[in-house]
Amino acid sequence: MADFTNGYFTNPDGLKQHYRDYNRAPDGAPVVLCMPGLTRNAKDFSYIADHLKYRCRLICAEQRGRGLSEWDPDPSRYSPVTYVGDMMALLDHLGLTEIITIGTSLGGLMTIMMNAMHPGTIKAAVINDIGPEIDPKGIERIKSYVGIGTPPATWDEAVAAVKTANPGVYPNFTDQEWVDFTHMLYTDKDGAPVAQYDPAIRKNFDDQDDQSAPDLWPLFTMMHSIPMVVLRGALSDILAADTLERMQAEHPDLVAITVPNVGHVPLMREKIVQDAIDALIARFL
Repeated sequence: MADFTNGYFTNPDGLKQHYRDYNRAPDGAPVVLCMPGLTRNAKDFSYIADHLKYRCRLICAEQRGRGLSEWDPDPSRYSPVTYVGDMMALLDHLGLTEIITIGTSLGGLMTIMMNAMHPGTIKAAVINDIGPEIDPKGIERIKSYVGIGTPPATWDEAVAAVKTANPGVYPNFTDQEWVDFTHMLYTDKDGAPVAQYDPAIRKNFDDQDDQSAPDLWPLFTMMHSIPMVVLRGALSDILAADTLERMQAEHPDLVAITVPNVGHVPLMREKIVQDAIDALIARFL
């Protein structure tokens, strides 16, 4: 039996969106909504889903314009507020009213926004390598490659492009790990790699401050009653160490984990990360 089934729902703008449903846990198990980063997809959560799948039901969403979800003909709708609305439509589709979230990068920002816009929905949260403010160095790095450049013609070219776009992010990766990571970002079409996101997402990333560098400290304050794990790659250029320190100082129930020798983002396969998530999930079993 496969670890997950593929599901689809229709978002408020009539687009079909995809999610992976890891539904191997017993009835009544906690439900975890996994939300990926800006250009990423459901495959980002493969490691943590394998780790949790017999204790939790994991719904690994793909935002509009990513993965197997339909692209939006109106790029102006590629924005975090819209994505939060899409996730609420997904929860309604699944008949869910209360969840634990795991949000990577953009997905972490969406977690903070979702709690503010729909209080009571999130009962615990894991935020992966992002916070209420974003280091501008990371924003510039991401802008240097999102939605631009010539698509790779071969898998070797794709691997080389991924290495170029992620300098210093995974310094200990083996050659095989770079190949595996590249296959998380691309899909195969007739033997050639195809990126799994709509390049048009760049438009709002360039034009709208609320996506590129939001100040979410007031909204983060609204999460102080929600148990939380925040992950930071020790080499991250998105979540600064002093931002994580402030988050931990202000939040009364926050566990901060710094993952050594990793940048943006930890892949959640690290033991230190899985142990912290296990402890959080155990509170709801």
